[in-house]
Amino acid sequence: MPRIRLDIAYDGTYFRGWARQPGLRTVQGALEAALERIIGSPVPLTVAGRTDAGVHASGQVAHADLDEGQWARATQRRRDVPDPVDPVQPLARRLTGVLGQYADVAVSRTSTAPEGFDARFSATWRRYAYRIADAVAGYDPLERLRTTMVRAELDVAAMDDAAGRLIGLHDFAAYCKPRPESTTIRTLLEYDWRRDEHGILIANVRADAFCHSMVRALVGACVAAGEGKLAPQDLVSIRDARLRTSEFKVLAARGLTLTEVGYPADDLLAARAAQTRNRRDLE
Repeated sequence: MPRIRLDIAYDGTYFRGWARQPGLRTVQGALEAALERIIGSPVPLTVAGRTDAGVHASGQVAHADLDEGQWARATQRRRDVPDPVDPVQPLARRLTGVLGQYADVAVSRTSTAPEGFDARFSATWRRYAYRIADAVAGYDPLERLRTTMVRAELDVAAMDDAAGRLIGLHDFAAYCKPRPESTTIRTLLEYDWRRDEHGILIANVRADAFCHSMVRALVGACVAAGEGKLAPQDLVSIRDARLRTSEFKVLAARGLTLTEVGYPADDLLAARAAQTRNRRDLE
C-alpha cells in the first residue's frame, strides 16, 4: 500500500485537540473528512505527536496508507497541468480547496513517503515553542490566540538558567500528567528561553518525546523561577523528587506550538520505527 506524508499546520484554538472524538471538532477529524471528500473513502491518519485542545502546530507530520483505488483518486490531476515530480504533490492544493482559503488547519505539503517511514515511530525528536507576554512585552490583542499573558515582569536569565539545568535523560514524572502503564522517562535535548524583538518570551523545547502536559509544566516551573518564587536549582530538586507539586502552575495551551518533528536519514527510517515500537511495547 502506498504511504503518503502530510506536513500540517493549524491554529488549535477552536479544536478539541488532534485526536478524533465523537461529536467534537478535532484536527484529525477535519483532515480525514477533507481527505474522504477527495478520495471517496475513509483515510485514517497517523500523527507524529498528538496535541491537546488549544495547542497549535506549524510543523506537524502525519502519514496515511492508501489502497490502489485511493491512490488513483489521490493522484488525479488536471490534463492542462504538467506532471509533478511527485504524483501526490498536488493533493495538498486540493485539500486547501476543500478546507477553505482561511481555514484554521492547512496541509502545506503532501509527498510519497520514503520506504520505512512512520510519522510517529520513525521520529527521533519533537520541538515545541511557547510564547509568553509579561509586563515587559505588554498585551497585544492580535497575538492573544497564541500567546499566554503573565502579569509579572519575568527574569529571562533566571528562566534560561533553570531550563538548562533540566536537560538530559531523566524521569520527568514531576512535570507530567501521569497515565497508566506509561513511562515518564524522557531525554530533554534542548530547553532555553529568550526574548524576541518585541520583548515576547520564547521557550525552545526539544525532546525525543514528551509525556502528557510536560512542556506546559516545564514552562510553568520556569515562569515561577522568572518570578523569583523558585530558584533555578529548585526545578532540579522537583524533577528528582518525581512527584507532582503545587509549587508552580501548568500554563495554558494557547501559548504552545509544535514547530518541528525530526527524522533520521531515509535508510534509517525503518530501523528507527522498529526500535521505537519495541521500546513502547516494553513500557
